[in-house]
Amino acid sequence: MISFDEAFKLACAAAPPLGPETIALAEAHGRVLAEQVTAGVSSPPCDMSAMDGYAVREADLGSLPARLHITSEIFAGSANPGAIDQGECARIFTGAPVPKGADRVIVQEVAERDGDYAQFSKPLSNNSNIRKCGNDFGAGDILLKAGRKLDYRALVAAAGGDVAKLTCWRKPRVALLATGDELAEPGTARHNAGTIPESISVGIAAMVREFGGQIVSQSQLPDDLDQMERAATSAVEYADLVITTGGASVGDRDFAKQMFAPAGLEMIFTKVAIKPGKPVWLGRAMGKLVLGLPGNPTSAMVTGRLFLAALITGLAGADPLASLPWRGAEIASSLPAAGDRETFVRASLDAQGRAVPLGNQFSSAQHALANADLLLRRPAGLGPLEAGEIVPAISF
Repeated sequence: MISFDEAFKLACAAAPPLGPETIALAEAHGRVLAEQVTAGVSSPPCDMSAMDGYAVREADLGSLPARLHITSEIFAGSANPGAIDQGECARIFTGAPVPKGADRVIVQEVAERDGDYAQFSKPLSNNSNIRKCGNDFGAGDILLKAGRKLDYRALVAAAGGDVAKLTCWRKPRVALLATGDELAEPGTARHNAGTIPESISVGIAAMVREFGGQIVSQSQLPDDLDQMERAATSAVEYADLVITTGGASVGDRDFAKQMFAPAGLEMIFTKVAIKPGKPVWLGRAMGKLVLGLPGNPTSAMVTGRLFLAALITGLAGADPLASLPWRGAEIASSLPAAGDRETFVRASLDAQGRAVPLGNQFSSAQHALANADLLLRRPAGLGPLEAGEIVPAISF
């Protein structure tokens, strides 16, 4: 049995990026860039009006009042804004290209229109109201660096640079195998004596998607070794990561590791000195990662947050270390001394942003998971803590 830090380090090392692929901009949300993104155009592509008003020459406004001849109207999207000469102006609208010769846009609120003429009598501000060509970025400028996770803000920048395709790290394909004779599909357990709802898979699948993976298959298996071996061998053929839940103990029907034997399972670690989740394990079969999670819901979700998140993050092209951004959290109530294993205490957040340890810390708890906002890290052998003290925490 190894420490959490040792196990986490091994998990991070086992999950390098899978490889790049080029995808459409519309499909890139949540992906990690494998190559930098450069602008294909300048923004703005030319001098553009920032206001509705009149494009003028500064020299024609040396003394007020000034009366200028309106020679054209220019709208956003105009391909040829033309030009203005001495004594002339152009009616212009926000986003329209500025005509040649104009060096200022006067807002319409301070102008008076008289047929084909614009009269300027009121005091004018010093604003040019022109967005200069390339003021935001120029063609060829780097918009996004490699390694950036593509959120909605990054996608706007890429699209604004006239970029239609992005080279991203491939999204990990994940197969999920839930094991146990006692499991039933949610909604059916009440009709089948001796069964319980299979509640872990839905949470683990959501976690996979949240951290950048995709579920390519999801199966529920009875404790039948032959059937489990066939499912395991099939899963490692098409998935980058296979997750099993349950069967990780030492009971007569705990086959989670054994079912991967025909696929040549090699262990990376077998048990971790943590609570909850000691039975968590990680290995490789046919070159693919296999993560074994405990069968108790809280244990599965805690170990998933600690190890699965890192594996998915690394395979998807980001830094797996970033999956656990520890921060200090003030506890709202006391915590007892830690035991002989590193403990991850589930806690909620109160209105003051303090961590409130949950009363139900059992590894089988499910209702308590809905209220667990944080995991508080408690190293083995640590003494009790009083309210107001600071502990390392991550979002849960």
